[in-house]
Amino acid sequence: MPRRCRGQAERARRLIGIALACALAAWSTPAPAQSYPSRPIRLFVSFPPGGAADLVARVFGQALSVRLGQPVVIENRPGANGNLAGDAVAKAEPDGHTLLLGPSALFSINPHLYAKMPIDPLKDLLPVASLVSNALLLAANPALTVGKDFPGFVALARATRPPLFYASIGNGSEHHLAMELLKQQAGIDLTHVPYRGGGPAAIGVIAGDVAAMFGGGSVAPLVQAGKLKGLAVSGQRRSRLLPDLPTIADVYPGYEVTIWQGLFAPVGTPPAIVARLREEANAILAQPDIVAKLAAAGSGDPYVTTLAELAARIRSDHARYGKLIKDIGLAVD
Repeated sequence: MPRRCRGQAERARRLIGIALACALAAWSTPAPAQSYPSRPIRLFVSFPPGGAADLVARVFGQALSVRLGQPVVIENRPGANGNLAGDAVAKAEPDGHTLLLGPSALFSINPHLYAKMPIDPLKDLLPVASLVSNALLLAANPALTVGKDFPGFVALARATRPPLFYASIGNGSEHHLAMELLKQQAGIDLTHVPYRGGGPAAIGVIAGDVAAMFGGGSVAPLVQAGKLKGLAVSGQRRSRLLPDLPTIADVYPGYEVTIWQGLFAPVGTPPAIVARLREEANAILAQPDIVAKLAAAGSGDPYVTTLAELAARIRSDHARYGKLIKDIGLAVD
């Protein structure tokens, strides 16, 4: 064979070898979205078992498991208003197998509240999808003689000295800041008593140790049973469970406190996996049985947004709560 032909044949063999190697590599290492998920998914929750956030995680996680064909294991990591769970997820491998049911407080409140944060949630956690939102319910001890409705409660708080006590699920929670915002807008004074969770706080109000509290959906059954007196809701719309209650904005325009929860992943998670998870999340929230389960437990309504809308909500809440925390001089070491 002429030398020139032998050279051309050698180059051809090398090119074929390179092509085969690339094909084998592509076959042995599938694209992330095609092979995902390859093992069980861990979904971290910032609150203990039994609460509204835990129920959202379990309802959503079960549905996500069915759609992805892998178990979704719920890992409750309560503490520090969501910082502990957020830290665990932010430092996990960014492959879509470790996710966070992120509470709004982690992004909007904690960066202003804690002198030292284990992570920067705005930079270290990647928004995947919004999931649910929920207004708070202002409820009082039924034995209050004047505060039989929301204006009556405000009048009672304005006239009482020393100030009435109010409960919250913890220092720096949205439940706490909801009352501080009401104090600002209504011009009233109340003394804060933080409890370790919504259950103990509600027991404190029922027992008369404190006069009132802002609670989540789990407070509604106590109002319906007459153990607590419902006064108003903190959102823009009336409660579906207690439609006779006014919104606080009916009396104080512009007032709103809404808790939301979203799905987050570590920064660096491949865009294809993020897109897959967002698509599945939106499909789950469109299922009537999922909506019914969340509503029945008072865990919130489906909250479906684009990523741009979710990012704008995070920025807006971050700025609003930052101003309130600065105004009242609140800090946690």
